[in-house]
Amino acid sequence: MAVDTTTRKISRMDRLYEDEGGFDFVGRSKTWYTIAGVLLIASILAIAIRGFTLSLDFEGGTKLSMPAGDLTTEQIEETFTEATGIEPELVQIVGAGSSETLEVTSERLSAEEVNQARQAIFEKFQVEDENGTPSPDAIGSSTVSESWGSSITQRMIIAMLVFFVVATIYVAVRLQRDMAFAAILALIFDGVFIAGIYALFGFEVSPAVIIGLLTVLTFSLYDSVIVFDKVDENTTGLEGQRSKTYSELTNLAINQTVMRSISTSVISALPIIALFIVAIWLMGIGTLRDLALIQFIGVIEGIFSSIFFATTLLVTLANKRKSVKKHNEAVAAYRAEGSRVSDASGEKPLRTVASPAAAAQPRTEESGGASWRPGR
Repeated sequence: MAVDTTTRKISRMDRLYEDEGGFDFVGRSKTWYTIAGVLLIASILAIAIRGFTLSLDFEGGTKLSMPAGDLTTEQIEETFTEATGIEPELVQIVGAGSSETLEVTSERLSAEEVNQARQAIFEKFQVEDENGTPSPDAIGSSTVSESWGSSITQRMIIAMLVFFVVATIYVAVRLQRDMAFAAILALIFDGVFIAGIYALFGFEVSPAVIIGLLTVLTFSLYDSVIVFDKVDENTTGLEGQRSKTYSELTNLAINQTVMRSISTSVISALPIIALFIVAIWLMGIGTLRDLALIQFIGVIEGIFSSIFFATTLLVTLANKRKSVKKHNEAVAAYRAEGSRVSDASGEKPLRTVASPAAAAQPRTEESGGASWRPGR
C-alpha cells in the first residue's frame, strides 16, 4: 500500500494552537510601547480637557422620566424651561420600541418646581401611562441632594483605593517582583485608558460604571497572572540552560496562552453584548446599559493590556537584572560558538536553538500527523 508523503505548510495560527510560538510578540515591544503611549497621552488629555459626565447619583439634581411616545426632546425641553425657569442639563430618549423613555435631567428642583414641571408637561402633551391612559403619574421624578451625591462620590473613591491596595498586595505576594510591578502598571494603564474613553466620548459615569470598572480591572489582572504564570513556568531554571533567553521564553509563554486569553475574552463579550442589546434596545434600563458598556470596553482593552503591554513591561524590567543580562550574554556566546563549530566542520551543530524569529518560518509535516486543533 502506497504511503502518502505529501507535505504541507503549517500556518502561524496552527503554531498558536500547538503552542509553538508563531508570533514574535516581544520583538515588537517598540510597537506596543508606542501604541500604549499614544493611548495613555490621549486619555490623560481627554480627562484634563473634557472631564467626566457624572450621573445624578454623583452630582445631585432632579430627573423626570416619562414614556417617549410621540414626544420630542425639543418639545419637552421648551415646556420644562417655561414651567420652571430653569434650562435642563440633559434631555434624551433611551430604550427602543414600547420601552422608549424620555428623561430630563436638571439641577436640583424643589418639590413645588417638580410639580409645576410635571403638570405643565402633562397638560400640554397628555402623557399616557403603561395602560394607555393619560395620567400625571406617568411622569416620574427623582431628586438627589448634593450632600448625598458627595457621599456617594466619596464611597466610590474609597472603593477604588481599596481595590488597588488589595490588588497590589495580592500580586506582590503571588508574583515575582518584576511580574508584580508590570501587573500593577498595566492595571493603572487599564484604569486611565478606560477613564479616558468615558471622558472623550462623554459617556455618563454612574455607580454602575464604577462597579463595572472594578470588575473589568479584575478580569485584566487575572489575564496578566495567567500569562505570567506561564512565563514563570518557562523560565524556571533559566540559568541552567543556554538554549533560550528570558525574552524568548517569555515570548513562547505569550504564544502558549494567547489563544486562551482571546477565547476567554470573546466568550465573556458575548453575554455582555446581549446585555447591552437588552438594556438599550429593549428595556432602556440605564443601570444595565452602564454596566454592559463599561464591561464591553474593558474586556476588549484587557486583551491588549495583558498580552501585549504587561508582558512587554515584564521583559523590559527583567532584562535590567544583572542575572538576566549575564544569561543573555551566555546564550549569545553559546550560539556564536555553535556557529563557529558548524562553519569549521561543515556540519550542523549537535545542538541548535530556534529564536522567535526562526520559529515563525514555515515548516512542514507529514499529512498524517495528528493535531488536536478542532476541525483537523
